[in-house]
Amino acid sequence: MKLFLLLALLGLTGCVAQPASNNSPNSPETRPVGSGDFRAQIHTDLAANYFLRAQYAIALQELAEALRTDAGYAPAYNMLGLVHGELREDQRAEESFRHAIERSPQFSEAHNNFGLFLCQRKRMKEARPHFETALANPLYASPEKALSNAGACSLEQGDLVTAEMYYTRALRRAPNHASARLGLAEVQFRQDRWLGARVLLRQLTEQAEVSAQALWLGVRIERRLGDREAEANYGAQLRRRYPESMQTQWLITGQYDQMGSLL
Repeated sequence: MKLFLLLALLGLTGCVAQPASNNSPNSPETRPVGSGDFRAQIHTDLAANYFLRAQYAIALQELAEALRTDAGYAPAYNMLGLVHGELREDQRAEESFRHAIERSPQFSEAHNNFGLFLCQRKRMKEARPHFETALANPLYASPEKALSNAGACSLEQGDLVTAEMYYTRALRRAPNHASARLGLAEVQFRQDRWLGARVLLRQLTEQAEVSAQALWLGVRIERRLGDREAEANYGAQLRRRYPESMQTQWLITGQYDQMGSLL
């Protein structure tokens, strides 16, 4: 699964890092909008579209043009961070995210994306302040994303209490947020609250297309509860939909203790 794929736009589940357009409520607002900003926004938006199609070289060209037009355009640096992160050019990605934040300290989407980037590189302690900074901005239009990502980061650390807190807050903000519901189900499973995990997962499967990680969680939940028919059903879906996934390999080899990551 692509590290920074815009799953929300594609109708899938998972933790997301999403480029923000300059006309969104959470975009940088500290600089006046002029003709340079407008042209930079166009090139940045084009780059985001190419990023979605995995056309990274063209995305980089558009971002270079955006920054030639306006060298201080924070959303372009944020988008650069996403592209370089996907290419595993970590130093360039980090520099780009930091440039975005330096130019617009309250740019919540850049803080969210940088926090997720750090967490995926196992730098959890550095990630959390960026999620909190994103959430502190009252103009942030989609705080559930930062809350869900912070939950996934806490879950990766094994901090189930903090993960549950973040996921619960995300669902209060956006009751249908798929990645938060999956994360909370995973938390409850790891706390041996299997019936609660089952309810959350079934709610998820009714409202969104399920990921390999969700189906694998279903296998493990039903195995714990002793419902062999439901376990087999989840397993069959996993084999059919995601035959090349690591979760399918775990199923085939009977590695039921493998949990996977929601990052």
